[in-house]
Parts: sequence; C-alpha cells; structure tokens
Amino acid sequence: MYTFDSRVRYSEIDESGNLSVTSAVNYFQDCSTFQSEDIGKGVGYLKEHHKAWWLSSWQIVFDRFPKLGEKIVIGTYPYGFKGAYGYRNFLILDESGNYLVRANSVWFLFDLEAGRPVRVQEEDIRGYGEAGAKPLEMEYATKRIAVPEDYREDSPVEITRHYIDTNHHVNNARYAEIAMESLPRGFSVGELRIEYKKAAMLGDIVIPRVGESGEGIAVDLRNPSGDRYAVTWFREKKG
Repeated sequence: MYTFDSRVRYSEIDESGNLSVTSAVNYFQDCSTFQSEDIGKGVGYLKEHHKAWWLSSWQIVFDRFPKLGEKIVIGTYPYGFKGAYGYRNFLILDESGNYLVRANSVWFLFDLEAGRPVRVQEEDIRGYGEAGAKPLEMEYATKRIAVPEDYREDSPVEITRHYIDTNHHVNNARYAEIAMESLPRGFSVGELRIEYKKAAMLGDIVIPRVGESGEGIAVDLRNPSGDRYAVTWFREKKG
C-alpha cells in the first residue's frame, strides 16, 4: 500500500469543523497521483505516452470525519486490472489505525491519440504493487445508481476556470462539490457514489436534477440538452 501522512487543515474543513467531502476526494486523488509520480508514471509520463487514467466511478464510505488539526494517514492500492479497467481502494486512517474513510474506485486507461480506451499492459502498471491484492473490507455497491424519474431541477452552474484540471476538463472532485449544493441544509454524508459519463469543459452549463433514490438522494448532472456529465448519490449519515 502507498501512504502519506497529513494533518487536517483549516482550508480542508466544512462549517462543522470536520474534513469536507470534497477534501476527502482530493486527498484520494492526491494519493494516487503521488504514487504515480514516485514510480515514474505520473502526469509527464502519461502525456509523453499519449495516455490518461480516467475515473469511471467512486464509492466512498465515511465512518468518521476527521476534525481540524487531526493527524491522518491516506493510503491507496490497486487490487485488480481487467481489459482497459483498473480497480483501486483508498482509505483514510486516524493515528491509531482506525478507518475514517474507505473507498472503492474504477478507472480506465485511455489512448489520447486513438480517442478510445485501451487494454492495460504490463508496462502501464509496473511498480504499483503486487497483482491480486485483497480488496478493502467494505460493502461494495453492486448496481448502478438508480436515477429518479421524479426530480426537481436546481440552479444551473456555469463551468469556470477554477473547475478545470490538467486534462482541460472538470476535475473529478468538482462534480461532488457541485452536486452537494443541492443537498438539504444539515445533510451529513455517510456514503457518496459517483458515476462519470461525459467530461464537462470550460463554459459548459451543468443542470442538477435532484430526487430520492433508494435510501438516499441522487443528483443527476446534465447539460441543457439532457446529456449526462455524471450522476451522484448520497446516503445520509445517521446519529
């Protein structure tokens, strides 16, 4: 497992004084990016080889939100590759090694020149860890997010420059940030799922469609023509 230590900063907390959901997603992205950079397969390597790892989905379970100033450990490891897809777990631990946040993610390798996903080769994953690692213990989602038929449309969001990352489209964590603006006041997230469909670009308009889905709330992010950028799902944390 690849890990790095951190401490919850004021810039990473929400109004309750705990690590925000978006900051947790950012920590996970940073952790996998650090690992890629450290083994020589980071942003520069991928650009040179005209490839990119793009995220297909997140499932993130929040056992406890770490507080301002709390020391934490962020970790990640891939546990499988199949075809164009890679499967990676993430976690945040407290100083005693207890789980704070656990996550599963699905990625796919994309050939930027060919404009399509490509099968993962040995050289693409060498250095990430031993094959066949045991997946993290958590209750894995087995079905796609159910998009509600009854929904309300929330205020449209224009994609400005601060949403954009080095791939020149909206950063993965920003979709969660946009969707959370449509949750009820005081809603504490116990689980977040995101399925990505189409990358939003600078100047695009994102319209949240909000409705109940199973035991949670789905926020379906679409453009004015009805094409989907991503669908998100939130389960409220009880107690």
